[in-house]
Amino acid sequence: MEDVLLSDHQRRLRDHFLAAPVLPAPAPWHPVRDRRTPIGGLLGIGFAVHPDNGRDLVMVVSIDGHGLFDAVTGEKIARDHDPDPANSTPEDTPDLTCPGLGPIAGTRVHIAGLSGGGLHRTTPDGWALDTVAPEWPNERVLLSSDGDIYRDPPGRGWWHIFHSDYSTFRAAGFSPSGLTLAIATSSDLTLWRRPTLDGRT
Repeated sequence: MEDVLLSDHQRRLRDHFLAAPVLPAPAPWHPVRDRRTPIGGLLGIGFAVHPDNGRDLVMVVSIDGHGLFDAVTGEKIARDHDPDPANSTPEDTPDLTCPGLGPIAGTRVHIAGLSGGGLHRTTPDGWALDTVAPEWPNERVLLSSDGDIYRDPPGRGWWHIFHSDYSTFRAAGFSPSGLTLAIATSSDLTLWRRPTLDGRT
């Protein structure tokens, strides 16, 4: 019955995305770790910059508190198991922020995830992220450069890099620098990294 309600165009797009296999992210992107970082009850993530070395940081908000990760190594560099309950989750504030911790204590971090908000979907040099759900509610994350995700075959300018078929999708996006790509589900965090911008426009 559901299939009957789709137009031919919608059916073609659904089949196009369903047929796309999960592929590794292309160069220059590489995974920060060889596996996902498990984080039970993950609610949302946000990006910050280390004040000492300028490296990308990823802040994670979960039902068990707050964590801060180095986006280059994937190492957890700060943890708060008992944040102030008055603003421990993004929905407690009108701007969806949480207080920073560790080296970014005293700042506030915008969090995207269960409560809303968003991360950068493009980089200054032309990479883009799209999220599709041809088998809702299982979302797929597509990374593209010069490809048309709606017309080109997968692997030719766009790549299906993540399939959230085991856990609930929370957020996906690039850091403001464009050097880190993060995908969060309700159970884990996955990071990719590149050393520099490509120089493409």
